[in-house]
Order: sequence, then C-alpha cells, then structure tokens
Amino acid sequence: SSEVLEAIENVIQGVLQSLAQKKAPVLTVANRTDWRNIEFKDSVGLQMIPHSTTKQIRSDCPQSAPRFALMLKILSMIYKMVQSNTYATKRDIYYSDTLLFGSQGVVDSIINDISCMLKIPRRSLHILSTTKGFVAGNLSYTEEDGTKVNCTCSATVCIIKQKHLNRKDLISHAKFMLIVEKDATFQRLLDDDFFNKVSPCIMITGRGVPDLNTRLLVRKLWDSFQIPVFSLMDADPHGVEIMCVYKYGSVSMSFEAHHLTVPSIKWLGLLPSDLKRLNISKDALIPFTKQDQNKLASIQKRPYIACQPLWKKELEIMAASELKAEIQVLTSLSQDYLSRVYLPNKLQFGGWV
Repeated sequence: SSEVLEAIENVIQGVLQSLAQKKAPVLTVANRTDWRNIEFKDSVGLQMIPHSTTKQIRSDCPQSAPRFALMLKILSMIYKMVQSNTYATKRDIYYSDTLLFGSQGVVDSIINDISCMLKIPRRSLHILSTTKGFVAGNLSYTEEDGTKVNCTCSATVCIIKQKHLNRKDLISHAKFMLIVEKDATFQRLLDDDFFNKVSPCIMITGRGVPDLNTRLLVRKLWDSFQIPVFSLMDADPHGVEIMCVYKYGSVSMSFEAHHLTVPSIKWLGLLPSDLKRLNISKDALIPFTKQDQNKLASIQKRPYIACQPLWKKELEIMAASELKAEIQVLTSLSQDYLSRVYLPNKLQFGGWV
C-alpha cells in the first residue's frame, strides 16, 4: 500500500510542479490499445513493449481536460481507499457520481490507464472487479471464518471472487482444467456430473468474455497445480476471440500480461474440423455475418496465429465454409453427446490443437 500511495503522490507532485512553473499540467499514459506497442512472446502472450509510445492527457486542451480531471478524481478516491484500507468496485466508483463520469466505460478505461501509468496491478489499487465467473470441480479451500468449501459436489458452484486470488490453501487432485465459454454449457456439464465421471477436473466459465478475476484465477490455478488447461468454445470467431484472451491476453491489458495469460491452453473444441468429422447437418449450422467475417480476418492476421499452424488450419476451414456452430449443436447427435462421447474421446485420444 505504501508503494501505491507513493506512486500517486509522485503524480500529484508533478502536477503541482507544473502549476508552480505556470505550465499546464499533463498526465502521460501509454497507448494501451495500439498494436505497435504490443509484442508477442510465446511464453507470455501479448505484452506491452518497454518503451511504448505514449499519449498526453492535457489540462489545457478542451478535448482532454475533462479526462484529466476525472483521472485526478479517481486517483484521489484510490488514495483515500488505500489509506483507510477500504475497497470499492468499478460500479461503486461510477455510481458515486454518474453525472460526472457519464458512463461505466469511461471509469473502466481510466482505471486501466491509471494502473498502467502507475505500473501497479489493478487489484492493488483497492478496486474490486465485479465478477461473473464460476468455478466447480475438484477444488477445495477454507474461508476466512473457517468454513470449508468443497467444489467437488456438483451442487457447489463458487462465484469467482477477488479473495480466491490470494489464497495459499487451494487443494486439488484434478488431472486437468476445462475452460467453458458459456454458462449454459457449463451448467449442462454440471448436470451430467462430468467432472466426476471422466477424471477429476476443475471447470471454469467466464460466461462469455472473461472478467479480470476469472482470468487471474485460471492463471493462479495453472501456477499452483501445473495441470493441462483445455478450452471448450463455440466454433465461431467470437469463441476463438474469447479463447485467445485466456491464452494470449488482450491488447488493452497487455501491460499486465504476466499475471493474466496461460499460453499453454489447448483448443479442445468445438473445432471447425469436428463439424465435418461428426457429419453435423448443414441445416444445424449458422451462416456467417459480415461482422463474423471481419472478426475472423482480424484474428487470422494476429502475430500468435503464425506460430499455431494447427489453429491456422482450423480458422481456414471456418473461413472457407463461412459457417459457424454453437457447442449445443452436438445435441443434434444425442442429448448427452458432449459429456458422454465428445469430451471423453477428445481427452483420451488427444483431439485438441
């Protein structure tokens, strides 16, 4: 906490020095979303280059002055929270003055800019992420009040919380981790008692694009247990994008890549090549939209696809067919095909890329 306070004090000192010299204060932040500032490293994923280009948030420019003021406002809120050892969610910050901030997106973006500018992980700024991810399976730990939590019984689904990320007492005998894109598929696998039937495993879902806590937990579990990590996504550009976020990270959070990515994640399914192999009827597939075409073309150009020849091939199959499929398409073969046939065969015979 003293490191956070000192970093904020240094920023404010810079503002005061500018004012003393009768100069307009400026905040300098890295261009987080510029691909030219991002390098791809096989062992880490997408990470920000050490001397990235920056942008200036000026206090004397009509376009940037409001953002300059909001950054100082949020810096003061963080400073008070760290001093008093209190916490707030991003939503709490937005709702503390909705007229001032204008939208939740503005608050989120400024918090990421501050984290990057101070070179301090967001969770150290006493700002909690509102989480939407779930974890279940062969995992247990003890709550602060002494309550033992065991996720192994299929009725126990734990919402991923910030406090899970600092735990030292996680216990698991899981043989692998399965990241599931959607809540509906996750619930289906729970109903089928999948994680007990095949072999002990930990299942996680970010319920779509994963929030920060879900990504941090996947990384923590991988660090703790060093077990294989598989992903189960829809066979569409959106599913591939989500899997890439878990595996290689996102451009906007590349400054924190070391804590967030798991480059060893394998693509278990649903693979575009599976659709032909399993004779899925074309009537059950969904035609591409223009948005799908653009998303896929953008993914195919990314630096990490070049070093994944098998992924490249799967994306070419998807691009050539211009068809996509949800995981639920497997129910056209039989209601429990996913948990009874598809996943056990894939895991046993190495059907991943």
